[in-house]
This record gives sequence, structure tokens and C-alpha cells, in this order.
Amino acid sequence: MRKNVSYELTDAGVGMAVRFIEKTLRKFGFDRKTALRSTLVAEESMGSLVAHAHGKGMLRVSIRKFLGNVTVEISAPGAEYSLADNMSGAGLKLGDDVGPETQDVLRNILLHSFGEDLKYRHRDGYNWICITLARSGRRFLYVTLLALFSAIVIGLVLGVAAPAAFNTGLDRFLLTPVKTVYMKLLRMVVAPVVFFSIVSCISGFSSLRDLGKIGGRTLLLYTVTTVIAVVVGIGSFYLFRPGEASMAAGVPAGNTAAAAAETAQMSIGDMFLDMVPSNVVEPFLNNSMPQLIFLAVFCGIATGMIGKYSKVLQPLFEACNELFMKMSSILMKLMPVAVFCSTASLILVTGVKTMLPIMAMFGTFVFGLVCMMAVYILMIILVGRLNPRPFLIKYAPTMLQNFSMASSNAAIPLNLKACEKQLGISSRVCGLSIPLGSTLNMDGTCVQLAVFALTLANVYGVKPSPGSLVILGITIIILSMGMPGIPGAGVICLTVLLQQLQVPTESVSLVMGIAPLVGMFLCMSNCTGDVVVTAIVARSAGEIDLDVYNA
Repeated sequence: MRKNVSYELTDAGVGMAVRFIEKTLRKFGFDRKTALRSTLVAEESMGSLVAHAHGKGMLRVSIRKFLGNVTVEISAPGAEYSLADNMSGAGLKLGDDVGPETQDVLRNILLHSFGEDLKYRHRDGYNWICITLARSGRRFLYVTLLALFSAIVIGLVLGVAAPAAFNTGLDRFLLTPVKTVYMKLLRMVVAPVVFFSIVSCISGFSSLRDLGKIGGRTLLLYTVTTVIAVVVGIGSFYLFRPGEASMAAGVPAGNTAAAAAETAQMSIGDMFLDMVPSNVVEPFLNNSMPQLIFLAVFCGIATGMIGKYSKVLQPLFEACNELFMKMSSILMKLMPVAVFCSTASLILVTGVKTMLPIMAMFGTFVFGLVCMMAVYILMIILVGRLNPRPFLIKYAPTMLQNFSMASSNAAIPLNLKACEKQLGISSRVCGLSIPLGSTLNMDGTCVQLAVFALTLANVYGVKPSPGSLVILGITIIILSMGMPGIPGAGVICLTVLLQQLQVPTESVSLVMGIAPLVGMFLCMSNCTGDVVVTAIVARSAGEIDLDVYNA
């Protein structure tokens, strides 16, 4: 939906544009406070455009709503200028009783409140300002699903209508190169992301000694649910055994299945011995994930124990973690392009039948999450000695909100509010348990990693031995504890597991198309597990208002 208008480059024109913007925002469902704040920034922006205009032309205003995002675009002819330095003298009038200095301060506060949502550029004699008023948490999902379905449709049409030589050339010279480059970039950041995220997480554990019974019970229950989730994920895979050899036809050549099978059959003793590196550089050079995880855990524990130097190293590790997570987030934004190329290549090479095994894998994953919901209900009854019905009824709306957010970290405020307001849990308990769970308790992620890793291993004929399954489970637990609760992190962790199983990491392209949808299920499951554990701990510590819980 888009609405465009033009007005004269005068104060009267600015006034009419302001009224148009406010009226349109109210129609789009903005509350009065947000609409007023946005209108004030737009008025300031238009005033600066008028002040630097040539005196001719029109003031153009465009309001666009697309995929949940709402933007206001304003343009006018004029000389280039600095928006931040010139907005304070324009547009907004706060009254004669407010001095110029106070007006400048208020305008700057208003301007900076939008931060990156306010952008300016000068092009072809026009000044252009874009104000982003709303960002949809589902936009990435919509774009990725659009790329997925577009690739399926285009792949099917080309497969029927285009010559085979054209399809082969398109796949060889465009689709496969883009897919391969993206996978190389993903592998490039895997090792530092895993290392620094785990070190940053583990290095802060020493402070948990002072948390007493509540911290100990919370960590114990989080560990129990994480182990159960790994068992459920492995069990769900072996119950349905998704994955067919035909799926490998759409994946670029990687490690051989023979090497994978040999690694998968290593004894548990050999696997543990191989986890210990001979030097600190070896895990990075060899891209050995078990060794990298061992080094990260060891380094994180030591960092938390070296006294005053911990205060120096912890910020450094956290800064490095933020750096590589930012690099990962940039790659995640490019995922729709990789999804399109991967899916289109898959359809052109193997046909649409390959999508059916992928959906079978997704169904197995959802089945595992349903099993975890049953586990949570049993824990509420048997461990927490609480009636699960009020919990399910009161927390269900928050579950749906978490589903749409697809980020455990972003869902922390929602879960804290639900614990205190709906479930009657003390802030002393949920204030510790919920943020801790968003980092340590990733039950849904454990189910997903187990199902997806074993499915892709099955595609290449890898049959893990009981010992290698134990190592796989331990790796999943460690990865889940060090993985940030943001969309797309599961793709990187899955790559780590595939490297451990010696399965071609390029096979992760098979699941990238459904990754955003999987992320929504993961967020809902992970957050539900956090709140269940929080309720049980609060009940055992006498920190829950049963009247509020049962009301």
C-alpha cells in the first residue's frame, strides 16, 4: 500500500503535508502518541527541505506500507546539506515560552530517537529523507518464503519450458556459484562465532556461585531439560528416519560419504581423545569443531578464574563475539538470495520431489517439539506440583507473540511480563531465570539440531555409532548454551555438527529455505521451556503467588 501527494514548497504546503501524514498514520493503526512523534520528525524534516530548496518545484510525500514495514519518504529540489546540523532551525514550533536553546535540545532528542530509522541523501539535485516508522518482525520470514516459493515456481517453469542446455548453464554459471560463495562465507565465520560466543558465555559463570539455591536449581533444571531435548531429537529422528540419498544431488560436492562413515564409526574413546588439541592454533587451522569447543570451554573457565585480569579479557571476548555475530547477521540478511539460488538449483537438478523429504524432516522436527511440550506439562505436574491448565491458558498468548518474533533475546521482556503479571512469579526469580534461559536453555534448538544433523547425515549414508551419538549430544548441548537467541544462529550451529560428522557442509543449503519458519517454532519452544523452569523454581522457593497463578 502506497500513498503519494505533492504540495508547494511553502509553510502552507508543509502544514498540509503534516496533516496528511498524521491522518494516514492513524488509518494505518498507529496510536496517537506514536503518530504525533512521527509527525513532528516529519515536520522537522520537511522544514529543512524547504529551507534549502531553490524556491521552485514541489514537496513530495510518499507513505508506504509493505510487509509490515511503514516508511515516510519526503523529497524536494535543493542544494545538498547536513540533515543533523540543519533540522534545529526548521519546522517545529514549541511555543513562545520555550527558549531557543531548549527548543534545540528537544529537537535533537526527537531527531536522535529515530537513530538509523532516519536517513538522508542527495541525488540529481534532490534532497531525499526517509523515516522508518515501523519494522515488522516477520519481514525476513516473508522475504525468505517469497524467495523459496519463487525459486520453486521458476525452477518448475524452466524445467518444463526451457532447453536442458539453458538450465544446465544457468545452474553452473549463476545459481551454483552464488550458493557456493555464500556457503564459503558462512564457513568463514563459523569457527570464530562458536569460539567467542562460548568463551563469553562460560567466562561469566563464576558469578553464579553467589546466586544460592535459586541459581543452582535453575541451572540444574535447564541442564535436565536440555538433555531431555537432545534425547527427544535423536529419538524423533530414529522413529521416522527422514532423509533420502536423492537429496544429495542438489548439493555441491563436498566431503566423501566414505570419510563421513569412517568418522561416524570412531569409538567414543577416540572421539574424546581427538577433542583435545595439541596447540591453541590447531582447531582453527583444521576447522575441528570438537577441538574448538573444548578450547572455548577451557578458555572460558580459565578467564573467569584469573581475578583482575578477567575484567580485561571478558570485555575483549565480548567485543570479538559482537564483531563476528555482526558478520553473521549480515550473512543472514543475504540468506533469501542464497535460498533462491539453492532451491532453484535443487529443482532444476533433481525436480520438485526433493522438497518432499525436506518437509518430512520438518515434520519430524515439529513432532519433537510436541513431545517437548508433553515433557513440560509433566514437569509442571510432577516437579512443580502445579496445575498445568492455568499455565497453558495464560501463557498461550505470549507463546504466539514469541512465535512471531523468532528471537529468544527479543522475547525476554514479554516473558518477564507474563511471569510477573499472569503467572504471579516473583521478579527475584524470573529476573534471573528468564535472561539466563535465553542463553543457556535452548530445548527447541537441541531438537532441531539433532533431527537436521542426523537427517543430512542419513542423506550421505552416514550411520553414527552409539559413541558418536553421545559425542554429538554433548556437542549440541554445548552449542545450545553458547548460541545467541537470534534468528539464523541455528544454521551456523548446524554447520558445526555437519563438520563433526564429516558430512558436506554444503548440505545445509537444503534446509536454508525453511530456516526462518523453523526459527519461529524454535523461539516459541525455547521461551516456553524458560518459563516452565522459572515457574517450577519459583514454586520450590515459595516465590510464586498461587492466587494469581490459579486465578
